[in-house]
Amino acid sequence: MSKSPIQTGIDYHQQGKQWGMLSVPYSYNLSGWSKLQIPIAQIANGDGPTVLLMAGNHGDEYPGQIAIMRLMRELQVDQIRGRIIMIPILNVPASRASTRLSPIDGKNLNRCFPGNPIGTITEVIAHYLTTELFPKADYVIDLHTGGRGIYFYPCAHMHLVDDLEQRRKMAQGALAYNTDFAFLYADIAGTGLLPVEAEGQGKIVITTELSGGEVTTQPVHQLTQAGLRNVLIHVGLLEGEEQTREGLGLPPTRWIEALSDKDYLFAPESGMYESLVDVGQDVSAGQPLGALHFPERPDREPAIVEAHADGILIAHRGPAITAQGDLLVCLAHDVSPEVLKTF
Repeated sequence: MSKSPIQTGIDYHQQGKQWGMLSVPYSYNLSGWSKLQIPIAQIANGDGPTVLLMAGNHGDEYPGQIAIMRLMRELQVDQIRGRIIMIPILNVPASRASTRLSPIDGKNLNRCFPGNPIGTITEVIAHYLTTELFPKADYVIDLHTGGRGIYFYPCAHMHLVDDLEQRRKMAQGALAYNTDFAFLYADIAGTGLLPVEAEGQGKIVITTELSGGEVTTQPVHQLTQAGLRNVLIHVGLLEGEEQTREGLGLPPTRWIEALSDKDYLFAPESGMYESLVDVGQDVSAGQPLGALHFPERPDREPAIVEAHADGILIAHRGPAITAQGDLLVCLAHDVSPEVLKTF
């Protein structure tokens, strides 16, 4: 595939701290010659791992964007061993618009990999990551929330990759985030995900779902930032002593999974969703999890969404207004002892 049209003043081989932009050429109605500017910084100091740290893959997911902007300002060269490349806002147009998809081309960056250097602007960004930045990295960290559409109990999560050494390192990285849950998830809404592309290149991928919705509370910001620093200590990039849940006086992280299509419950009709169970709660088969009301027929009884099995409610619909086919509930289950042995 041809070379990326994206340009940057960052010299990835240079030691020290650099600030810059990824300049993505594009045109729109008021300018035939424009360049979208994506902020980027690099700190390099001697031998050590290379970490590619990103957020804003989806524009309406802000805790990671803020955490990385803080880290960009606060990290000093003498605090690290190795190299960290930081991109706080991958999808700048979507972040400005508070949308999941880019308002420029309507595409979901997390469904555009491996990308296309002569495609739309979102495809060009995906191609640059695939061909220029992933090959440089040992660790790829991609911070997410559920955005405006889904509310998650804050958790680190990962795919159950086939390579057992890669799986073990990814699991240890997830545990270093010190979340109450670590979540194994399935790709139920298409292909072309950033983590899948990085995993395919053999990278240790660490990702999160740190709540969601329009409001981000102080505890979520604190968890996002403290967990991120702890992961960087864990991988050997940042100086300091790694914190454990035991050392913090917390119970062990609980490993859960939602690997079957049955674990993802979608709205059979459009309506107004009422959650009946908080995220993070254990539920029983047949238990009501939510109610879908019908504003155009308030005389009609709501449709009740029930748990198809015992499990843990790890996520539910964010906004009340719901369209047919929207995800209402993700029901997870404890990971089997056989799988846990591979971690």
